[in-house]
Order: sequence, then C-alpha cells, then structure tokens
Amino acid sequence: MHAENDRNDPQGPGGHVPVMLDRVLELLAPALDRPEPVVVDANLGLGGHAEALLAAHPSLHLVGIDRDPTAIERSTVRLAPYAGRTTLVRAVSDELADVLAGIGRRRIDGALFDLGVSSPQLDEAERGFAYSYDAPLDMRMDREEELTAESVVNTYPVADLIRILRDYGEERFAPRVAHLIAKERAREAITSTKRLAEIVRTAIPAATRRTGGNPAKRTFQALRIEVNAELTALERALPAALDALTLGGRVVVLAYHSLEDRLTKQILTARTRDTSPPGLPVPLPAHQPRFALLTKGAELPSEEEVARNPRAASARCRAAERIREAVDES
Repeated sequence: MHAENDRNDPQGPGGHVPVMLDRVLELLAPALDRPEPVVVDANLGLGGHAEALLAAHPSLHLVGIDRDPTAIERSTVRLAPYAGRTTLVRAVSDELADVLAGIGRRRIDGALFDLGVSSPQLDEAERGFAYSYDAPLDMRMDREEELTAESVVNTYPVADLIRILRDYGEERFAPRVAHLIAKERAREAITSTKRLAEIVRTAIPAATRRTGGNPAKRTFQALRIEVNAELTALERALPAALDALTLGGRVVVLAYHSLEDRLTKQILTARTRDTSPPGLPVPLPAHQPRFALLTKGAELPSEEEVARNPRAASARCRAAERIREAVDES
C-alpha cells in the first residue's frame, strides 16, 4: 500500500505539505489565467491542493470530489473561507461527468488527480488500511460500500487471490501468499491487519524479507485497490476529465505506484497521438492529437521535498493540455 500519499497542508497533522504542490500550481496556472475558471479536484482528500489553488486564483471555482465522507467533512471546514467558490461532492471520481452535469458545468479549465490513500485513511487505525496498526481488515474508502478486505481475504477463491496479488500488488510470491491465506482462513477467519501481515511475512522467503521494506506492503496495496476498484475508477475518470477540458485546459495526475502511473501514461499517450493512417501526404484534421504532454515522462518530487515529506517519495507527476477541440465540438 502506498502510504506515501499525504494530502495534508503546512498546518496539517505532522506538518506535511500537499505532494508536489509548487509543481501542481505551476502546471495548472496557465489554464486558470482566465475569467472565472473552473477546476476539478477529483481526489479531494484533506483539501490541501484545493486550498492552495483557491488562494492562488481569486476568481477560481473549485469542484471537489471524494468518496470518503470524512474527507468531505474535513475539507468543508478547511475550505470554509472559500465557500462561495467551492462545490464539494461526495462521489467516486469516475462519476466526474455526472457531477459536472449535475451542477451545470460541463466544461472545465483544469483537473487534478491526487491518487491513492489520504492521511485520514492511513492514520486512523480503525480504517484498516495500514499494516503498521492492528485493526479490523476494512480498507473501504467509503464505509457504506459492502466489500471489505476481510471479505476478499476470507471468501475469494485462491485463483482470484493470486490474480489480485499479482496484478494489483505486483507480488511475485502471489501463489505462496494466497495458498497460505487459504490454509490459515480454513483454521480461523482472518479479521485483523496484524494477523494478515504476519501470514504474508511467513509466506515470503526469508532472503526476500530482508530487503524492500515491510513484506506485507504489496498485499495490502492489492487488497485496497480491489476493495475500492481504484484502477477502474481512474480508467473512467481521467478520460472524462480530458473530454471536459476547454481549449488550453490542463490535467495533472499524481500517481503513487507503477499501476496508477502506467494507466495514466497509457490514457494520456493515446490522447496525444496522431491517429492518421500511415502513408498519407498530409495529416487528416480529424486524426490530429487533441492534447499535448506537458511533462517529459513522469516527473519526480525533489530530494528536498522527500526529505521534508517522506510520503511524497513514490509520487509520479504527469500532465497534459488540450490543444485542439474535437471535430464534432463547436
């Protein structure tokens, strides 16, 4: 699990600042230098990025989306000074188009995706996201959803556990971990983060355990992605944000593990590619790319930022700008 993501502010718990804040502001600024711009923060968290954007752009209207009611509650308090310029909605990011339609703002000038787990989820032991606390195996970002990590661990067939651990956790010992989970749950249901972490540790070969941090990290990441359908949400939400961007509008994505970053890269690359059939003397307007990349590869946080905020260590930043309207748009 990528505990590196911390959407806190300078006054927040632990004194952390939002990840890559200066770069996010720099990348979005040209798109927001226009009358009454609209930006969507698709993963609002504690509202650190949102607050900085509102402070930097006095006419900006910010639409904040988060599925976690705790995040909405805390951000509502935090962004109270800007209440007239904010619309905070409890929803999953892949409902972005519906959220915009519901508030009558189908086009936006900027979008920010700060993916992963926010500090409240990590730091509140009872949420069950972290292997560093003993807590119920929960991991739901929205606690009104039914599927929990405990359900996955205790009811999924071994083949499905292997697939999840391999695909979402990139766990090379997925079969060993899954089979030991199945053996242990037959003895007694696995209900706590501590017991699961111990089972995973036992399944990982001793030589491997000596490097790479906590051996349970990849398993917890995989379970969290499965429980919250995170990659599915990103797969739908990022294209929806790109479709909604005005000419000159920009999107910035902060990813915290290779799966998120790879999917982001694929989506942005597809939108920045000329799709004209090969061999034509001139490019076809309908096949010209609608977007241009603003980052060369994935940008990393500075060493200074990582020293100040260790949770930023795994952050990867990508951004793109709409340079051409779609042919069927006015």
